[in-house]
Amino acid sequence: MKKLINSPENVVAEALAGMAAAHADLLRVHTDPNYIVRADVKAKPKVGLVSGGGSGHEPLHGGFVGLGMLDAAVPGAVFTSPTPDQIEAATRAVDAGQGILHIVKNYTGDVMNFELAAELAKADGLQVESVVIDDDVAVKDSTWTAGRRGVATTVLAEKITGAATEAGASLIEARDICRKVAAQGRSMGVALTSCTVPHAGKPMFELPEDEIELGVGIHGEPGRERIKLRPADELAELLLQPIISDLPYQRGDEVLLFINGLGGTPLIELYVLYRKAAEIAAAAGLKVTRHLIGNYITSLEMAGASITLLKLDDQLTRLWDAPVKTPALRWGL
Repeated sequence: MKKLINSPENVVAEALAGMAAAHADLLRVHTDPNYIVRADVKAKPKVGLVSGGGSGHEPLHGGFVGLGMLDAAVPGAVFTSPTPDQIEAATRAVDAGQGILHIVKNYTGDVMNFELAAELAKADGLQVESVVIDDDVAVKDSTWTAGRRGVATTVLAEKITGAATEAGASLIEARDICRKVAAQGRSMGVALTSCTVPHAGKPMFELPEDEIELGVGIHGEPGRERIKLRPADELAELLLQPIISDLPYQRGDEVLLFINGLGGTPLIELYVLYRKAAEIAAAAGLKVTRHLIGNYITSLEMAGASITLLKLDDQLTRLWDAPVKTPALRWGL
């Protein structure tokens, strides 16, 4: 195992300290329990937006804390859900009297711990709503999951809902916007290699040099099948066609096309994939009016990528275009 770490036990704490040092203008890191909040948290009365999950998916979620996106992010250990006390503390930290919305990826541990934290907060009179993201069309009831996994649509939900809360949306309005994103986003990924969790010290799974995992999860969970390595254009077809067929798009629909790297794939390859994916979308009668390309929800050093389509309307497009300033995503300012 070759990694730029000091010890597996300290990697999350030291990464959080690095984030605090690098982005002091945007965020603050709280320890014991660990969570990240906006530097200007509660500077104005607004709905608090909280998300989180296991570390190892950076920049998700901490890299999306800031103006126009998350008010707090809760990092667990690598590939491990944050604990209810962490989530509850972050929820209280962003409470500005307008309620708090949790955005939760559909993994059993995340769902359970966010629910427990919400119950504790509600018992003290806080208003808490939750939206679960379950956009992965590859498989159902996979490892750690009841139902479909929550993957890259989470990034889009955090951006769009964050813009809504920044603009003064109520808790119920923000919840409903987030639900719309969850309902209209679909994703599927492919792994070219495994990844190595620092505590394990060895690859999560064995993948021969000439094989790939189609439909892989962001924790290295099995996908639909293992197949021989294909050219990028064929992989774009294999990923995008299940997405298009799963959500009943209509010809002429506007969409956001998101090509996400899983951590070990260079940008040049993601653009190769985007080129073909945009062509496939156009052939299906879809209008790609917005896009995002890069490493935004990763799986440590896994080589591979995912494709996400989000069906847009005027409201979602306006909120996507709204200003955002976080460590990992920023425009319009």
